[in-house]
Amino acid sequence: MKFGGKSILWSAIALLLLLSMGVPLLNWLTVALIMVPFVVLYATLSRGMFAAHIVPVFLIAFFVPGSGPASVIIGLFFLVPAIVMGHHYRQGKPVRRTMTAVLLTILGLALVELLVFESVFGVSLIREMQDRMQDMLGNVASQGVMSDIWTAENTDMVVKMTVQAIPQALLLMAFAATAVAQYLSRRALAGFGMAVPGMPPAHEWRLPRVLVTYYLIALVVQMFIPAGDNSFLSVALLNLVPLLRMAFTVQAMGFFFFLAHQKGWAKPVPVLISIILLIFPPLSLIGVLDAAFPIRKSFQKH
Repeated sequence: MKFGGKSILWSAIALLLLLSMGVPLLNWLTVALIMVPFVVLYATLSRGMFAAHIVPVFLIAFFVPGSGPASVIIGLFFLVPAIVMGHHYRQGKPVRRTMTAVLLTILGLALVELLVFESVFGVSLIREMQDRMQDMLGNVASQGVMSDIWTAENTDMVVKMTVQAIPQALLLMAFAATAVAQYLSRRALAGFGMAVPGMPPAHEWRLPRVLVTYYLIALVVQMFIPAGDNSFLSVALLNLVPLLRMAFTVQAMGFFFFLAHQKGWAKPVPVLISIILLIFPPLSLIGVLDAAFPIRKSFQKH
């Protein structure tokens, strides 16, 4: 853990990512990558040296024209889960525990941010998004686009469903940010000679069988909820069912990677099948069956 050229290089990368926050289109890529240099620096430096690298980075980003407070706020937001990930790496924690901790940290920070904006600044970010969507859809309707079939009720329904799906979107974005950071940080830390546990191979991906029970219960309960219901249960199921369906899609991918591993298929075959699984969500049923029953035992080599 020395103050060396590699650490300075990663500090420079962190600064460039912060400065690129204000660049349209590029900022989405920046958000996906911003945690990586923070993780690398925290995992390879002492806490004092980490601060010696990070503080100047944020100060420069704050005073550079075109960057400013917005970039710093976003950077600080992702700095916290990056420290959590780096701390787990230093302690050699299993990858599942690391990713869970980082995922929960991002979600917790997002909720705190929403509460702070609403309670301190009097700004509801969800309400702002809702108003903008209503204005946008209202403008489309006023211009005569689909005027025969598009009504104010349609606008309200779309806005309501979008707002209700925010928890699902937050969870997916948090998972994506965590997965990207874990994947890239692990490879970057290999350059420092640090061995970081990785994800298990795709053919070993398995979900707990209890998730099948939760999924079936959610589907049955959803059948008895009337259309237009705005209760907490309805919103919870609106987010839970698609997330579980996606999880079982991943399980189905793991099943076909398992088959490829057992049968000696060419590497592109399970990848192509995985793409098909993503395109056709009903095929997640394969993952449900794989999780519920010991199907893989029938294909194991003896």
